[in-house]
Order: sequence, then structure tokens, then C-alpha cells
Amino acid sequence: MLGIAVRFDVLDEQAGEEFDRLTEVAVARIREREPGTLTYATHRVKDEPLARLFYEVYVDEAAWQTHEAGSHVKEFHAAKDVLLSRPARVEFLHLAPQGS
Repeated sequence: MLGIAVRFDVLDEQAGEEFDRLTEVAVARIREREPGTLTYATHRVKDEPLARLFYEVYVDEAAWQTHEAGSHVKEFHAAKDVLLSRPARVEFLHLAPQGS
């Protein structure tokens, strides 16, 4: 299993509205087209109106590669970049031992 957390910071409220619209379209397509994507949750950050956080979980690295290669994902990345105040912060997550 592969997890990813991505933080985006948009330029302003108008950019945030456009970013959210692009996100809505992309997430619908991800759910339709990517059976290897287990979770694709998008969030606003409390008390930070210009921040967005995505939490993604894939069956494996191959599922993530399929996600990244999708035309719907490439379109999202191309359109969202002009809306950001800085590059996205991407963190790859590894499942920690769960204990008993």
C-alpha cells in the first residue's frame, strides 16, 4: 500500500474557487477510472482558507503510476499550477506497524 499527502496553497479566494472546481472534476474521474486508488480525499485546512490538503491511498506503486499517467490527472496538474502561491508539498507515507 502507498499513501501520499499533498498540501497546496492557492493564491487567493478566487484561485481557491477555481482550484476546488478543478478538484471536483478530477476526483469524479479518479473514482470512475482508477480501481487501484483506495482513497482520494481532499480537504480544506481549518483556519487556513487558502490551503488544501489531499490524502491519497493506492493499492501499490503501480496503481499510483496509473493514476499519475491518467489524462484527467495530467489535465488537473496543468490547470492548477497557475492557481498556486508555491509548489505543492508532497509527502510519501509508509504504513507504520499497527501493533496489537
